[in-house]
This record gives sequence, structure tokens and C-alpha cells, in this order.
Amino acid sequence: MTQTDQGSAMRERFGVATIELEGLPFLDLSERGFVDLVVDEAKRGRGGWVVTPNTDILRQAHDDPKIHDLLSTADALVADGMPLVWASHLQRTPLRGGRVCGSDLMRSLPAAAAAAGLSIYLLGGAGNTGETTRDLLVAEHPSLRVVGTYSPPFGFEKDPEQFTTMRRLIAEAKPDLVFVALSFPKGERLIQQIRAARPEAWWIGVGAAFDFISGEITRAPEIMKRTGTEWMFRMMQDPKRLVRRYLWHDLPYVGVLFAGALRKGVRGR
Repeated sequence: MTQTDQGSAMRERFGVATIELEGLPFLDLSERGFVDLVVDEAKRGRGGWVVTPNTDILRQAHDDPKIHDLLSTADALVADGMPLVWASHLQRTPLRGGRVCGSDLMRSLPAAAAAAGLSIYLLGGAGNTGETTRDLLVAEHPSLRVVGTYSPPFGFEKDPEQFTTMRRLIAEAKPDLVFVALSFPKGERLIQQIRAARPEAWWIGVGAAFDFISGEITRAPEIMKRTGTEWMFRMMQDPKRLVRRYLWHDLPYVGVLFAGALRKGVRGR
């Protein structure tokens, strides 16, 4: 699907404006607005797949056509990263709804699902973080129906039987929302391959969200999330893995993203 086709499909289906970044259309919605959209669609039995690109994911899409193509097959994209929001303002097509963070959706969507009588499934996460996340969410929202959890073993992507198992579990559980806590793009490729087992559900990759909720990883202070500096907090927690990603790859890319956005803004005068 081309960017034009994907953006047109989003606007026609959801009745929401889209803003283009890196040739990809992002829904111009706040977190609350997006939660309401997903709940409304799920209550009507209309499923979908949402990806929440942050700076690192958008950088991968910029560098790798296969990643770009992967994102272009999603039903909805929302911007999880303040640099994306800032770039939209620089190009004079602002994402007025601001940032829609996948880890935050792991809180707001279950709360809304509980209120609406919708069920959720927790797929992925390391160790018992899925079960811990389930217990904590249910403690917060006693009416929430968590119809299953499953953490595939390391290397599952090379084992066809694991895909068969996950399809069966999801089909039997019949959830309305499926949260997939795996790294990008592993989680998104998994969703691509198994979402047909429950097309009525909304599928969303939430990365490390189970780790955040279960307390395995500490979330950055609210001020850092609002100011776009959450990545510094994450990098200090896991420098061996994240210094190279953030400083060598993502930071230079932000310059490229902003320069392109400024050029678009100037041409739009």
C-alpha cells in the first residue's frame, strides 16, 4: 500500500486527519481521542492493527525500505515520540493531538476496555511479566477481563509450532484487544503473521510496557516524558544496549528529520 492509499484509507475509515512524516500517515489524535476510537471500533466488532512509531522506529523506516513497507501495512499509525511531534510543527502540519505513547496506552486502553466491557490478551514479555502485568491491571480495574497471557520462548520466530500455538490461543480466547510486548520489529512481524486468528481484535505492539508496569524497568519522570528527554533516562538505565542506538543512530537522524521538515515548511509558505 502506498502512503497515499494508506492515508486515504485511514481518513475514510476513521474520519480523522492524517499528517505525513517520512512518507507515512499519522493520525492526528490525542491519546484520549485514540483510545476512544479503538474502543468504539472494537465495540462494533471492527478490528485493526496500530503501530506507534517513535524516533528509532521512524529512523529504521527512513533507512530500510522493508521497515517502511512494514509500517505502511498497518491500519493506524500514531506518533510515539516528541521529535515526531516537533517535526510536524516544523513542516507546518502540526500533530495537534501531541504524542501518543505505546507504553501509556498500556494503561489507558485497559482502563477504557474495563469500562466498556471489552476483553484483552497479553502476548509477549519476558519471564512472568505478562502475568504480573495482568494481576496489576486487574487490581486497578476489577471489571477488566484478561482472557489470556502467553510469553513465547526466545527464538520463537524460528519455530513454526510457536506461531500455530499463538494462533490457537488467540482464536480460543477471542479477545477484543491484543497487546504484544516484544521489541520492534519482532512484535510487528508477529502481528502480521497471526492477526488473522482474531481479525475482530485490535492489535498493538507495546514494546517494553509489561516491564514498566511490572516494575522490571522504571519509567522516566513525567517531566522527562513531556519534554522529550525520556530517552536519556532509558539510556542511563541500559547504556550497553542503548548508547549506540540513541547517540550513534537516532540523534543524527533527528537532525535529518528536522531538516526535511523545515524544507517542507518553507515550501509550504
